[in-house]
Amino acid sequence: MGARGADTSRRRVRGVAPGGEGDTALARIALLALSACILVPLVAAGLRSVLWASIGIAGLALAAVGVWWALARTGVARIIGTTLSVAAPLTVLALYAAAGLLGPALLSSGLLVLAVVAARWALAPAHHPHEEVAGTPRHPWVLMNRRSGGGKVDRFHLVDKARAAGCRVHVLDPGQDVTALARQAVADGADLLGVAGGDGTQALVADVAAHLDVPFAVIPAGTRNHFALDLGIDRDDPVAALEALTGGVELRVDLAYAAHRVFVNNASFGTYAAVVNDPAYRDAKAHTVLQTLPGLLTGDSAPALRVTANGRHIAGLQALLVSNNPYGRAVDVSHPGRRGRLDTGLLGVACVRVASTAEAARLASRPRSGGLVRLTADEVLVEAGTATVPAGIDGEYVDLPCPVVCRSTPGALRVRVPRHRPGRSRSPAPTADWPRVTRLALRRPGGGNEMEIHP
Repeated sequence: MGARGADTSRRRVRGVAPGGEGDTALARIALLALSACILVPLVAAGLRSVLWASIGIAGLALAAVGVWWALARTGVARIIGTTLSVAAPLTVLALYAAAGLLGPALLSSGLLVLAVVAARWALAPAHHPHEEVAGTPRHPWVLMNRRSGGGKVDRFHLVDKARAAGCRVHVLDPGQDVTALARQAVADGADLLGVAGGDGTQALVADVAAHLDVPFAVIPAGTRNHFALDLGIDRDDPVAALEALTGGVELRVDLAYAAHRVFVNNASFGTYAAVVNDPAYRDAKAHTVLQTLPGLLTGDSAPALRVTANGRHIAGLQALLVSNNPYGRAVDVSHPGRRGRLDTGLLGVACVRVASTAEAARLASRPRSGGLVRLTADEVLVEAGTATVPAGIDGEYVDLPCPVVCRSTPGALRVRVPRHRPGRSRSPAPTADWPRVTRLALRRPGGGNEMEIHP
């Protein structure tokens, strides 16, 4: 069955199904740590702890304002912001030390971190995609890009090792049509398509594999390889991924499209797309983001996007990221975190809307403030009031005709992966939902799972 005919009738699971005794224990640890982080300052300073806690919160707020100015401003404002972001927390620590409360403050902070981490892991999805033992392909074909990842293909001798495993290898030359190569390989009898390269090349071949219903293998030979990361593949050991070319196990995962362009990770618009288009981005991502953000968010070049998802209309956006399945935390175009699942049949949507420095500071200190909107949908409409809109598709800059419809194709891709994958463990939940943590902690051992299923 091709990608267009993939089964989309299965039920989607939203929420968390706690997996057993470990989850309950983590929830109880989270509540104990949270209680202890409140009791420590009360024991150390009594009612004065309220005043000292207020001072700490004020220091964090000032530091957040300073970080925003350092990112979104230039010249003297950036220098002031950098100074404030460093001076505010140091001043708070000095005041705590002078009052003899530095030790309790650090202990309480450590307990709070422990509580949040334990709560997130307690609520982490226990779901693992269904795996099927894969047979040995008779005619596997692999496309290898020697330019990706600083020359990983040659450094790890992937061409020779793939050929020794019985694979037909095509080394990509500049200017070649990746999609045409993959289609021709299947026409010539290939019963597995693999790629050693970056996410953009992976996506193009994955699209062909999905439409022709042949399995697809990921060899992490690119710079980032976020798709391989979320499949649990060790990105530092591309040789281990070669097992998938001759066996391994098979998963069903989703693909996503922005207009006619396929993506395995995300499609970015507005500020995100402009950053990706900067020639310096590929070699110095963090530095490029810092240099381009001021004008993009607050200058005349700031974009204005509109999004419609699940009947909800959101306008006045400076940045938008649509992902193939939701990410587990707030997104950054170069470090967007991880996706706990690749088979939900849903797009993750992260919208950034900043109208002033004050709103930006609130966004930096409170991700749930109005500046950041996160939701999920199976289809997203992106509008910009122009004939075309710039987009970054898995890190590659393109211009798409506007409006752009982004959609998910559930279970479209058959992926072959190694049996043993170091990153296969579950991902933390996006946030610590304390009411749910409390219910989980109070659950009796062996109690039923909490799950919401929406057909």
